[in-house]
Amino acid sequence: MKFSSFLRGSLAAAGLLTFGSAAMAADLPSRKAAAPAPVLIDTFQPFQIRLKATAIIPDGQTRVTDSYGWILPAVGSSGGPGGDIFGAGAKVSTSVIPELDLAYYFTRNIAVELICCVSKHNVNGTGALAGLNIGSTWVFPPTVLLQYHFTNFGAFQPYVGVGVNFTAYFGQKAGNNYAAFWTPALGPTGFNAVSNLNIQNSWGVAGQVGFDYMLNDNWGINLDLKRIMMEPTATGVVYNTAVAALAPSKALIPWRAKVNIDPWVVSAGITYRFGGGASAPVVAKY
Repeated sequence: MKFSSFLRGSLAAAGLLTFGSAAMAADLPSRKAAAPAPVLIDTFQPFQIRLKATAIIPDGQTRVTDSYGWILPAVGSSGGPGGDIFGAGAKVSTSVIPELDLAYYFTRNIAVELICCVSKHNVNGTGALAGLNIGSTWVFPPTVLLQYHFTNFGAFQPYVGVGVNFTAYFGQKAGNNYAAFWTPALGPTGFNAVSNLNIQNSWGVAGQVGFDYMLNDNWGINLDLKRIMMEPTATGVVYNTAVAALAPSKALIPWRAKVNIDPWVVSAGITYRFGGGASAPVVAKY
């Protein structure tokens, strides 16, 4: 056998083997590439903003005292510097305002929240000072609360909080209107008018309960109730017409009051959480 014949035979055999392998491969079932595993995305949102409508409802008793003891016991004082003016009190008006809350979640359960708002309140006399417009003031009461959020109820997520409040009072105006002064012994004794109103800044403890109902990972509805121990000291001067007629030098009566505002703060609004992962994407089928 010649070498050239042997070479041609070998090439022909190799071609038959290659063709046969291709034909067998064509007869085998096809395999598609496996779908990639879905990417798990954490939907935890650490930042939160709430925008709410809020009613501030003062709930406290106010004690009014005669700073220098100028009001005689027969007229209506317990006597002496710091004595109570019998039957005299003050009431702070309710206010409805917008409120903005900012929160950061350290975990899904633990968060810190800052509450910020500005409100205006009128202060009116009660009892012996009934009908007297003591004055008005703007109130800026930033409050920081440490919260615990319960997350084992699905979309319904209640929480409790406790914290500290600082309240600044500004834009204070005395009433400067005249109203009758009623005393236990003499009945109406002249007319009073308040001037030089000053309300000092205050610190207090705050408590909170509420809940979010989350519509999705980002948006929810909020209801909230807070109680703030807000007890500033107010001072001013009362001008009394009856005293002015009898003793002009004592017609301007300095007074001091512990104004126990102690408001209930009732809020409703919307919650928005952000800053974390998005919802898990839908993986297309192959």
